Amino acid sequence: MTSSISNILTPARTQLGAHCSSKKKLIQHISQFLSSAIEDAQADDIYERLIAREKLGSTGIGEGIAIPHSRLEECEGTVGALFILDEPIDFDAIDRKPVDIVFVLLVPAEATEQHLQTLSMLAQKFSQEEYRSSLRSAKTQDELYQLAIA
Repeated sequence: MTSSISNILTPARTQLGAHCSSKKKLIQHISQFLSSAIEDAQADDIYERLIAREKLGSTGIGEGIAIPHSRLEECEGTVGALFILDEPIDFDAIDRKPVDIVFVLLVPAEATEQHLQTLSMLAQKFSQEEYRSSLRSAKTQDELYQLAIA
């Protein structure tokens, strides 16, 4: 089981001040960004999988948080990426509030139980007001990474 964010997030997959004007553009940005982090992964494939998941229901969990996620054949382990947007965007979140913190989760195709456990851990972490506030207050990418894994 992946028990903490530090097991799945790296400084290189932490981005402060991402600028995207819509949910679709954000998922395109995420897909391009992660395709370079996962060997043999194609941005178009990541995009299609994340969009397909969003069509099942928004991954906007409320309080300005979204956790887009999918399984991916090319993943050899769980991959997380954290984005703090420079401006909140509509993400069709459950509470209808715009999203400014996005944590993307990609897992190996066969990792069903691990996927669910990791999503649960992330939802718990992001449900804490103090944690969300600390991420929003980060001034540098390194500071954001350190706060995210704390």
